[in-house]
Amino acid sequence: MAQSSPATEAALPDEGRAATRRPPWPALKLGLRKLGAFVFTIFVSSVIVFFSRWLVPGDPVAFLLRGRSPNPEAVAEVTAIYGLDKPPLEQYWQWVTGLLHGDMGRSLQYRQDVSTVILDRLPVTLGLVIMSAIAITFLGLSAGIAAALLRGTWADRALMACMSGLAAIPAFVGAIVLIAVFAVQLGWFPSFGSGTGLWDSFQHLVLPSFALALAFVAVVGRVTRSAMVEEFDREHVEVARSRGVTPVAVVMRHVLRNATGPILTVSGLLVAGLLVSSAIVEQAFGLAGMGTLLVSSVDRLDFPVVQAIVLLVVTAFVAANTIVDLLGPVIDPRLKAGEGAR
Repeated sequence: MAQSSPATEAALPDEGRAATRRPPWPALKLGLRKLGAFVFTIFVSSVIVFFSRWLVPGDPVAFLLRGRSPNPEAVAEVTAIYGLDKPPLEQYWQWVTGLLHGDMGRSLQYRQDVSTVILDRLPVTLGLVIMSAIAITFLGLSAGIAAALLRGTWADRALMACMSGLAAIPAFVGAIVLIAVFAVQLGWFPSFGSGTGLWDSFQHLVLPSFALALAFVAVVGRVTRSAMVEEFDREHVEVARSRGVTPVAVVMRHVLRNATGPILTVSGLLVAGLLVSSAIVEQAFGLAGMGTLLVSSVDRLDFPVVQAIVLLVVTAFVAANTIVDLLGPVIDPRLKAGEGAR
């Protein structure tokens, strides 16, 4: 690798010479710090998730022995099979070590491994979340960019009013409206079930994905507009315009690129919202996904399934935000420069 000469370094301002000599330790330290925070957060979450079962009223043994007389022998046998006779700390240690080896425990409701039960439902939820994320990205960014480009006009006000209205619509209300219009009245899409086969499953997920995406489209759109309007007022944008840079290049290179940071941050926060709201949408459309599984497991005190799903949601949320934090300086170099200055 070529090294800068003393004459070159002398020609650089003090900030430039500091940047050329700066070692890559800040980025490495940031990555290690984020990784440590990720591990610590998952550990604390696992403790809360596991021990919260003792705060829930109800006895899982009574559910397991439904329809049979709860004689002491049967109770002792069931508690021993599911490890409910061990001290709480020992139960937690067995659960955590099992998770590290891919063992999530055994479902009280289905009498199967929790991993098997979840994997059977996971494709539906993943398909729903992915389709919703695509709709949120396309519609939210498009609405936000259009509102920013038309800022101050009646079209901008109309778009903002529409996004405010969408943000106020709960997922279950959106689901009812979509079913009534596009399934019952028009008959374009099915309204119940997960479907069989790739194309049929896609058709069954169209309405649920839009019902899940409505409120999040409004959030992404409003954040996009706000971030872009702020960038339009910055000095470097005015300089680019004065130099004759085309409007499209100004928007793409100087405005939208620098506005990506806030948009990406909000998108990371939306991951948890999608996973949690999917339970409501899956119930409304009769989808056999993880959301429906979570609701039925809570109702039937199937603690191993509830603990596994909640921990998966927390892990996905923390992982998404960790990735966003690590990608922020890559997308917006100003964040890296600001951290180095500190």
